[in-house]
Amino acid sequence: MALRFLQPRTCRIALVVAAVMTAVPVMAFAQNNPRVIPPPKGQKKLPEAPSKLPKVAADRTRGLDFLFGALKAAPDEASAKHVEARIWAQWLQTPSDTAALLMVRAKAAIDANKPDVALKLLDAVVKLRPDYIEGWNRRATLYYLKNDYVHSLEDIQQVLAREPRHFGALAGLGMIMQDLGEEKRALEAFRKALAVNPYLEKVPELVKSLAEKVEGRDI
Repeated sequence: MALRFLQPRTCRIALVVAAVMTAVPVMAFAQNNPRVIPPPKGQKKLPEAPSKLPKVAADRTRGLDFLFGALKAAPDEASAKHVEARIWAQWLQTPSDTAALLMVRAKAAIDANKPDVALKLLDAVVKLRPDYIEGWNRRATLYYLKNDYVHSLEDIQQVLAREPRHFGALAGLGMIMQDLGEEKRALEAFRKALAVNPYLEKVPELVKSLAEKVEGRDI
């Protein structure tokens, strides 16, 4: 399922990275990076919604603002995971029954190891409802799993433009930067994700190891 990029595509990757980083925002990425993207190492895993989600109120904006405040102030991991599930439930809500059905079918296709089918379904979601954040985020995740960093970064940009607090997209951005060998930018993205959700699985360890590599070089 993983796809290797050829050398000519790396310039486009650099441009997309720069655009995403500007949207986040952080320091611009060099626009002529000759690095060829390596194949993924091991199984890739991004933050995603839990299998069971609670019912949430209809007042989306006020509800999310409250929930993000509660997430940041959560006293322990159990409390944080409860709030996180409510945030995912808000994100996954859509007023379009068609978009909701397409998302269900896309997940089923991914689970059945049919990424091309899932991609077509998610293409239909973002075309039908470009305002639906999770359509972009789910497609970004699928592109990432296919090792298609160019399109994954483009979709992450769409997510963060609509919801800068999307810790799943921020963590995904960090993982792409890490795969590209851009450790400083990976660290920046992971720290932004943790600032929103301090209890993200494995991200604190990644921040610690990257900080030692990046910030320890100047000592």
